[in-house]
Amino acid sequence: MRLLVATRNPGKLREVRARVQGLDAVSLDDVQAMLEVEETEDTLEGNARLKALAAARATGLWTVADDSGLFVDALGGVPGVRSARYAPGSDADRIRELLRAMEWIPEGARWAAFRCVLALASPEGEVRLAHGECRGTILRAPRGTDGFGYDPVFLVPELGRTMAELSLEEKGRLSHRARALDALEPLLRELAGPAR
Repeated sequence: MRLLVATRNPGKLREVRARVQGLDAVSLDDVQAMLEVEETEDTLEGNARLKALAAARATGLWTVADDSGLFVDALGGVPGVRSARYAPGSDADRIRELLRAMEWIPEGARWAAFRCVLALASPEGEVRLAHGECRGTILRAPRGTDGFGYDPVFLVPELGRTMAELSLEEKGRLSHRARALDALEPLLRELAGPAR
């Protein structure tokens, strides 16, 4: 069965494909062209639901959409739901802006959480949500070349490495998206049907 992952981000698609068995996971680039869905909600749940429903209805495919964000404790949760729009430009531009905003924060107070909400929507409008979180600290400079977004500055303390220094397999076990996928996996297995 085909499952649409409502993203054009190849990193997100790779993470989902690595976890989904028995489903043909495709991205928005693999299906008919459709308009981008503007993230107008003020919660991760609202944006994930909005994107999943729009894509499922437009394509007739079961759809998984996510909204994720980096929530920095000392900044009151900023950038949060606006993580992808925190600063104009590239991921590197957003990281620079975050590090500038955090210059004054001492080492022991640089805690943050990556949070992810996955919405699984049917073409008929049924929606199920799954949540995941990964706690860590924000470094003063990027490290690592894998991953995307804020991964190069998000240190996983128990491993002593940033998300951008982890292999896909390691990230697939402990990231916020991996934990949300863990919660969603029973529904995806049900959708895939019996193993062949």
